[in-house]
This record gives sequence, C-alpha cells and structure tokens, in this order.
Amino acid sequence: MKTNFETERLYLRPTSLDDADINQKLLNTEEFKKYVGDRNVNTLDESREYLKNRNLPQIEKLGYGNFTLIKKDTGEKIGSCGLFHREGLDVVDIGFAFLPEYFGKGYGYEAASRILRAGFEEYGLQKISAITVKENVASQKLIEKLGLKFQKIVRIPNDPEDLLYYEVSKQEWQKNN
Repeated sequence: MKTNFETERLYLRPTSLDDADINQKLLNTEEFKKYVGDRNVNTLDESREYLKNRNLPQIEKLGYGNFTLIKKDTGEKIGSCGLFHREGLDVVDIGFAFLPEYFGKGYGYEAASRILRAGFEEYGLQKISAITVKENVASQKLIEKLGLKFQKIVRIPNDPEDLLYYEVSKQEWQKNN
C-alpha cells in the first residue's frame, strides 16, 4: 500500500515523531485553537506524546492517517492533512491544518485533493467526510471545493460544539475528477 504522495509543490508523507516540531506549531496557532480546540500541547515532548498516542496508532493499524506536508522547493514543513477515524463518525474524516503564513496559497486544496484521491484509490474507502465549526468559513469553502456536500449538523463525543458534517462518495468524487 502506497504511503508517500506528492503534488506539484508538495511532498506528503506519514507523520512521524520527527514531526513533533510542526505538530506543536500547528496545534498552537490561533486558528487551530479557535476552530478545533486547545490540545494543551506546549512543548516538543508533549507534541511527541500527542503524536505517539493520537496519530501514530492509526497509521500503524490502517496504513493511513495524518500526513506532514513539505514544500518541494524549500523542504519546509508547512502543515498536515490526513484521513482520520473519529469517535462518533461512521465515515472516515479528512482534516487539514496549515501554518498561517501558508493560508490562501492553494496548498490546502492541493494537499487535500491528493489525500482524497489516496483515500478512494489507494485505501479503498467508499465515502469520506469532513467536519468543521460554523465559524470556520475558510474550511467550509475548501471542503466544498473538494466536492464534499453538506449533510447535517453533528456532535462528536467530548465536543460540546455543533459541527457541520460534509460527505462525498467515491462514485460522486469520480464523476467530478
């Protein structure tokens, strides 16, 4: 099963403990804390523990999960994008996070498009979902541009907020890609 991908401008590889630095930065951006929540990951050691307990087990079990995004031209780590099994959701969820200096440059669509394709073509998923808070208009626009359609309002365990739930089937995605 293929685990490394690339796009025109990015390398996408499974997140590892070596990515504790970018993980710590992403989890502590103002936008992540506002729209996703404060994960209380303030040091590199806490970031390694977070990865070890939250991200790496799914990658080891299923072969996919969170991917670190690296610019081809500079080698900089700029964000993450992945497919996640989330408690309370029946369909695998695509999620993404970027450092603020890379917002609005098309990296989100570029990376998430490739991860969606991998989900359907490499990992055999039949549906992929996305969730976001109502206030995160930028994520909603990206999710819709990717071809996911709003379905309903949901709540997931241990999260008091209503979330917008989007979904796309493999057949719907194939018609448009």
